[in-house]
Amino acid sequence: MKLKIRLYYKLFLIVILFINGLIIAAGIFPILGFLNSAREANIKRDALKSRWLRWFSTIVNLHVIKEGELPERRALLVSNHISWLDIIVIGQYLPACFVAKSDISSWPVIGYLARQGGTIFIHRGNKQHIKMTAEKMAWLLKQNSSIIAFPEGTTTKGDEVLHFHASLFQPALLTRSSIQAVAVQYLGAAKEHAPFVGDDAFVPHLIKMLTLERIEVRLNFLPAINSSGKDRHAVSLETRGMIWEKISAGLPADNADPQRLKSSQG
Repeated sequence: MKLKIRLYYKLFLIVILFINGLIIAAGIFPILGFLNSAREANIKRDALKSRWLRWFSTIVNLHVIKEGELPERRALLVSNHISWLDIIVIGQYLPACFVAKSDISSWPVIGYLARQGGTIFIHRGNKQHIKMTAEKMAWLLKQNSSIIAFPEGTTTKGDEVLHFHASLFQPALLTRSSIQAVAVQYLGAAKEHAPFVGDDAFVPHLIKMLTLERIEVRLNFLPAINSSGKDRHAVSLETRGMIWEKISAGLPADNADPQRLKSSQG
């Protein structure tokens, strides 16, 4: 009975949070744009987005072990991708725009909040749209905004790092922005339940996460790389390798990197 009461209470808080998010996105964001300069409006919007994500983190009882340093200037941050929770985990620590799959834009409520929050949606396989996405990323970086992307293009169970799509790195190289890898690892019960893979739907998965007493996650902001003289493919391999090295430290010794094995066999 206590577990049900706790779940219903958390669901109530989530509903209130989403209503609050809609008010902020549909009402406060436009007012900020009308009353402030573009730069001041973006700063205030970023503060509201970070606060909203921290509220979400509190409701789902996220316990984050944060390691490493946040970027000091505009940066492209690239992370392995396990769950929609990754956005909450990373986004609460720094103001940034996310690059996400176009599927998310159609999610009820979440899709609208993501669009209003400045998320860049990418259509995989559409070369014209990928080019437009790269141009938008470059423009944001030139405006001193940071971007958080998941170059795998999909989620995993957290025991591997898939091939990185190198095209996402080109805007950072063109604008000479900092490039920093981020490693996400869920721990304890969350290690099994947090992955959002296959045919998982958002609401059932959210309810499953709310039933957990706590969600433990280790978040590593790895050192920014030196991208001077490197192309996008070299940079994508380097950042992916850094993330794999970090997460593989907690995996069984015989868990080899499938991407490196594939490369060596080729």
